[in-house]
Amino acid sequence: MERSPADPTTLLRDAAAGRPGAADALYGRLYNELKRLASARLHAHRPGATLDTTGLVHEAYLRLVDRASVEPVDRAHFLALAARAMRYVLLDRARARLRQKRGGGAPELSLDAVQVAADDRAVDVIALDGALESLRERSARLADVVEYRFFGGLTYAEIAEVTGRSVATVERDWVRARLWLYRALQDPESPADEGPGAGPAMEREPPPP
Repeated sequence: MERSPADPTTLLRDAAAGRPGAADALYGRLYNELKRLASARLHAHRPGATLDTTGLVHEAYLRLVDRASVEPVDRAHFLALAARAMRYVLLDRARARLRQKRGGGAPELSLDAVQVAADDRAVDVIALDGALESLRERSARLADVVEYRFFGGLTYAEIAEVTGRSVATVERDWVRARLWLYRALQDPESPADEGPGAGPAMEREPPPP
């Protein structure tokens, strides 16, 4: 049967090929699907609900894309877009919780977590997103790793697939990004790029593997 031009697999191939509008259309599909899955997952596991971001991203992948006809490069493109969509799903959820709590406190959020407590850590999710944008101004490469790892729940191997870098390089980038974000979150008023692993070196993209 001939595919519709709006079929997710077709959109994925078109987005990977750089066709205008395809990435935005696919992103919209991903965002809506992840939002629906996240809502169902949260309602099924209350109280103390967490979002297993890896599971959600991969479930969306399985539902939206015909795996038999998707090449590895297309899968990598999908994971990158899905990580961005998952980030905004989590932000929407966090902002909604803050509106309900009217500024209630939240426990510390570990950057090692792949499962994200979307209800109880709303403040931290929003703070992390703001710090991530600051990091992006200094190193888009490191910011992408955080988006893929934390918000998208991707493994190191999957991030390596998305970025075309080695797993070892991705792991080193994750350590550098965590250090920078930790300092930024501890003291948002001070420059986070002062100290080991940052400073002038942070202003340059790390060398290729």
